[in-house]
Amino acid sequence: MGSLVVMDRAEVFRKALDSARAGGATVGLVPTMGALHEGHRSLVRRSAAECVTTVVTIFVNPLQFPSGDDLATYPRDLAGDLVAAEATGAGMVFAPTEAELWPDGPPATKVVVAGVEQGMEGAGRPGHFAGVATVLSTLFNLAGPCRAYFGEKDFQQLAVVRRLAADLWFPVDVVGCATVREPDGVACSSRNARLSPAERAAATVLYRALLDGAEAVTGGNRDADHLRRVMADRIGAEPLAVLDYAEVVDAATLVPLPRVTGDARLLVAARFGDTRLIDNLGVTA
Repeated sequence: MGSLVVMDRAEVFRKALDSARAGGATVGLVPTMGALHEGHRSLVRRSAAECVTTVVTIFVNPLQFPSGDDLATYPRDLAGDLVAAEATGAGMVFAPTEAELWPDGPPATKVVVAGVEQGMEGAGRPGHFAGVATVLSTLFNLAGPCRAYFGEKDFQQLAVVRRLAADLWFPVDVVGCATVREPDGVACSSRNARLSPAERAAATVLYRALLDGAEAVTGGNRDADHLRRVMADRIGAEPLAVLDYAEVVDAATLVPLPRVTGDARLLVAARFGDTRLIDNLGVTA
């Protein structure tokens, strides 16, 4: 893999980043579950532009799939991921097995971030964010002081990560990066590859629903229930979409709003066949 350093041992990973910092390097961390798409690649490029050493972690975290919903079918392409990571500026990849991270079996310790994990993804996928917070606690502990890059596409997850790093005093600067979209507006996601052609075309309705909501805010309508209906109606009009939620929350706390009076976030989720997609957009009033 040219100059790319690929590691699968936790202590090797820890020592490699300690050594990089000892040599004066700033460290950028891009945690992923692999199947790297343009959204991931944009995070790696951002890290490589801001940090001397960029490391991508690749680990399909079973704790994020508490119901076993799509763990078995989650896309995996380590060989392709290594090529993509190196091509976009990563110097290191850490790709451990589950047994390497947790040699005694699934961890008895679970990390729960209260408040921001409630509702939306937290309501629809119980235990999901505890899985996210637990694996990131493991990775942050191994990585040490660094800048960690996450996409705003998973906005609720980003809020969980920020709260996690702040509450537990991890020496990690959490950097949120703008959502990367396909030319038709669909947010980049590993799950997009699982859509049929008809479902992929239908998936554009999520971004169109968000734009409808944002247009209503720009037009002066700040009533959150109205905005929720606008987004839900747009998604409901697409025969291949099954609405999960259309929500309007405070951008900082993720608390559902009665009215948009400052920085807010519009969030939507829907199923297209067996594939569930999410998206969001910021608005200000």
